Amino acid sequence: MPHDGRARAGVSELGESGAGPTDTGSPPPVPEAAASDRALIFAGAALTAVYVPGAGHEELQLVETAGCASSECGLPERLPLSGGSPAAHAFRAHRPLWLTPAALASYPEGGPTPPRAEASLAALPLGTEGRWLGCLVVVGDSTDGFEAEQRRFLERYADAVAGMLQTGTGRPAPSSLLSLALRSLRVGSFVLVPDTGLIDADETLLELVGIAPDDFDGKVDTLLAHALPEDMHALMSVVEPSTQAFGRRELEFRVRRPTGEMRWLSLSCRVVASTGGEPEQVLGVVTATSVLRKGPDDVSRIQWLTAALDDAATVRDVSRVVVTALREPLGADRVALAEVQDDRLMVTVLDPPKPDAWPEAWRSEWRSEWPDAPVSALPTLRMALRDGRTDLWPAGTAFEPGLAGVGAGGLAVLPLPAKGRVAGVCLVGWDEPHEFVPEERSLLTATAALVGHALKRAHAYDAEQELATMLQRSLLPRRLPELAGGTAVARYLPARRGLQVGGDWYDVIALSEDRVALVIGDVQGHSAGAATIMGQMRTAVRAYAVEGHPPDVVVSHANRLLVGMETDLFATCCYVELDMEQGNTLFVRAGHLSPMLRHPDGSTEEVQVEGGLPLGILAEAEFPMTAVALAPGTVLALVTDGLVEAADLPLDEGMQRTRTALAAADPADPGRMADELLGDLDRREDDVALLLLRYDGMKTRPIRAGWVVWRLPDAVMHARRFTARTLRRWKVEEVADEVLLVVSELVTNALVHTQGAVRVDLTLRGDRVRVCVIDSSPRAPAKPVIVDWESTGGRGLLLVEAMSQSFGSMPVAGGKQVWSEIVVPRREPAPADSEPGTERGSLS
Repeated sequence: MPHDGRARAGVSELGESGAGPTDTGSPPPVPEAAASDRALIFAGAALTAVYVPGAGHEELQLVETAGCASSECGLPERLPLSGGSPAAHAFRAHRPLWLTPAALASYPEGGPTPPRAEASLAALPLGTEGRWLGCLVVVGDSTDGFEAEQRRFLERYADAVAGMLQTGTGRPAPSSLLSLALRSLRVGSFVLVPDTGLIDADETLLELVGIAPDDFDGKVDTLLAHALPEDMHALMSVVEPSTQAFGRRELEFRVRRPTGEMRWLSLSCRVVASTGGEPEQVLGVVTATSVLRKGPDDVSRIQWLTAALDDAATVRDVSRVVVTALREPLGADRVALAEVQDDRLMVTVLDPPKPDAWPEAWRSEWRSEWPDAPVSALPTLRMALRDGRTDLWPAGTAFEPGLAGVGAGGLAVLPLPAKGRVAGVCLVGWDEPHEFVPEERSLLTATAALVGHALKRAHAYDAEQELATMLQRSLLPRRLPELAGGTAVARYLPARRGLQVGGDWYDVIALSEDRVALVIGDVQGHSAGAATIMGQMRTAVRAYAVEGHPPDVVVSHANRLLVGMETDLFATCCYVELDMEQGNTLFVRAGHLSPMLRHPDGSTEEVQVEGGLPLGILAEAEFPMTAVALAPGTVLALVTDGLVEAADLPLDEGMQRTRTALAAADPADPGRMADELLGDLDRREDDVALLLLRYDGMKTRPIRAGWVVWRLPDAVMHARRFTARTLRRWKVEEVADEVLLVVSELVTNALVHTQGAVRVDLTLRGDRVRVCVIDSSPRAPAKPVIVDWESTGGRGLLLVEAMSQSFGSMPVAGGKQVWSEIVVPRREPAPADSEPGTERGSLS
């Protein structure tokens, strides 16, 4: 690399030393893929590999390998999922597996080939709960296995690889999967030649410091110019290493970026010696996160802790930061963090998170995930919380039973002050005798003050999010109804920014046994006000729908209601009414996205529904209906714009992407199909609602008959004759007596107590006869409150209820429907020698 030239932001081979070209002493340029080797070597990885389930999910297939040892050893191409390999075991158990060379030797398959006695191995499942995509296998050279910070790095690396697999990144070019995942972690690497002051830095390192690749001249002084003067002394020990510094070195430093932002960076490096024993190259990696070990300097720890707590939003996030900041740096065996609420300790994190690692008194009050202990039962903590000062108890201190065993070798009790009160307490315990030095006391006191304020802020954030979650859940359906002839599933995801409550809603409304309404909508904005309007609109649409109004009337009524609310918000919606028996569908669209269909042959389309204005804009707006016939096996998809539109995703492209995912998904499992349609969850600026209905068609089609009752003196007689003829035609005369009695009573009530038209509808579905009497009065029939010998009204309804398997009434458009269901007894086959049965008497 020439002194006056511009350095290529490439990488060098980590495993080799050498000065490169003799005229410059710069590291020789190598392919860009070697960047993975430089970063992963510091994580103890000599070889990394990705396995994914093969066709049929009976084996794991190797799709990519990387690392400096890939040319020296390999891993099996295929591993049975039911076999005894570490990868298969980790994939089945859904948890990481860390194996030392001795432990690896006990596994019959899945290790490096040829076998290496010094090789350790890690197997990390890729994915999240409910969706496992594969396994990351890491082969290491250390006989002691992987260290704690190396494990944390590899776990983050596995999460990044899983993210690439989930979003499809790397599928067109599988060889880039591991390097893309590493790049997403923002781990930079470098090769420094101390004699020349030249450094080969990759693009990630330059970006962390704030230097454009074209502006970098390859000199280490250019990088040092961005470091803060206070950290220059530590950095010079890396730039000019001594002959005694050939081991691994780790430190933290700060840089000032061109924008004025100060950024903390962690550096890990080692020195490569020449044949003469002189420092020849410094090989290292740099990251902006806490992937690598924290520096031993107390000031650096506090500065890191301040930055980490600033990024911690939830109480659980704060707890994880506290464990990272205290347990390993102090060599502690236990760390517990608890909030103080109403004189009780609400424990938020225990590390290690195993019940048997904590006192018996805590285990006896084990609730679900963490214990909940009263402060009054722990005098040591009560005293510390009252005084508000850090207490350090040496080895051998006699504690109450509730604390016995937390810190036999020493216990630190840290009250966490926040705004004049104690927000919580942190316990740090050691098993072996621990000597508390003055610097440690200062570190613990400073940590307690920082954590207390962060804990109070995080608790407020959690309370706000919990309120938002409860509000959202209360406004959306708890469960969807079971449908005869189809399966409906829904998904809702809140936005990842701001208050996680929005205006998207969905609903599935069973209008009758063979008709269902589906609605999806979106109220403008993301606020409690938008969520409130959303709840009102969902309730209104459901109320208008169950009254029996056609789809255009339902949407028109909802529009007038929103206009009358005099709110500044508007809403969009798509309303669908589906006849589950025939497959006939009516669509109404009010400013919403078009619904999508997946046909039984796998093709997809956007339904061209004639749209109307969004709700709440114009009271006289019209909402035309569009009719579409669905074939059994068709999947109907209703979505909101949060799924198909974003700042970097145009609407047309998002709709096409969703249609592609809809075509590729398996309709046999609508729940999994909905999950696959959600796609990349990280790219979510808006809340998302998704409603799917797989239309299967009704297995048992009902038989129907209807009769308009004339208002004549003998009207009930005509209704009975119609009913008798119908039952004979359907060959269910065995329930004629019960059905005729029900028809007589319900028709008589309708004629006596209502005005207008009366209609009788009979339906035979399977083994049930349903009688429906429809009249023009919205008032439900009233059963008598007191039944005695002198009362004369209302006894008919009690008789109908007694004769029916089920009985009730429901409002419909322009009136009500009173219904009764009667079970048809199963017929036993007649004996061969029996005489033909005699016919019943007159049914009329």
